[in-house]
Amino acid sequence: MQRWRPSPLLVASAALHLALPALLAWRPAHWPWLLAALLADHAVIAAAGLWPRSALLGANLTRLPAAAAARGEVALTIDDGPDPDVTPQLLELLAGQGARATFFCIGARAAEQPQLCAAIRAGGHALENHSQNHRLDFSLLGPRRMAREIDSAQRTLEALGGRAPTLFRAPAGLRNPWLDPLLRRRGLRLATWTRRGFDTRERDPQRVLRRLCRDLRAGDILLLHDGHAARTADGRAVSVAVLPELLAALRAAGLRSVPLPQALESVD
Repeated sequence: MQRWRPSPLLVASAALHLALPALLAWRPAHWPWLLAALLADHAVIAAAGLWPRSALLGANLTRLPAAAAARGEVALTIDDGPDPDVTPQLLELLAGQGARATFFCIGARAAEQPQLCAAIRAGGHALENHSQNHRLDFSLLGPRRMAREIDSAQRTLEALGGRAPTLFRAPAGLRNPWLDPLLRRRGLRLATWTRRGFDTRERDPQRVLRRLCRDLRAGDILLLHDGHAARTADGRAVSVAVLPELLAALRAAGLRSVPLPQALESVD
């Protein structure tokens, strides 16, 4: 279990809330300004939770460490699976190019597809925690229900993958102040991304590819999806259509896709 240290924003927010009664007693006529300060504080915290790459609510991995970047590594991450149609196709493409990825899996889906979890691990990929049910209201949950989502997926994925996940990605990247202390107590690390292709709603593979390859460089964490993948005009999952060209772009740039835990090993 890691010791939790609140972020500067949360420290300031707590100080404001603790000081409010005394400030109101001292300057009751200033209540409109104090109320405005309180509302602004809540607005900033809410905005930080709606910004997936923000570190205002706690530590957030959005790029690989400098040591991994120096080795020419990037991390290809694949969310929302496993999917019985899309995941096998992605695994085949990755194997064909000798690339390895990180699959952030939904616990309930993993429990329905144990053979795909085994295939992910057999391919040398990482199997990490993306919550048990991928609830759309995850960022609105209190600490108990949020903990249940994290812990249920942790148990499911450890049983299926043979190792306990060390990384967590919030559903849609959205969160609230409860998440950071919950992850710290469980030895989990929040990981988001450097860049995403929006392949759950964009049906044009070339647009997705351009987003992922914009300013592509070592240390990037890239996001695609096997679950909830949008479909091209001919019915293919967009991620399946994009992956061969993305892997070719990585090779052309002299970059190598490795699982996130591997990229973090030498610096932890």
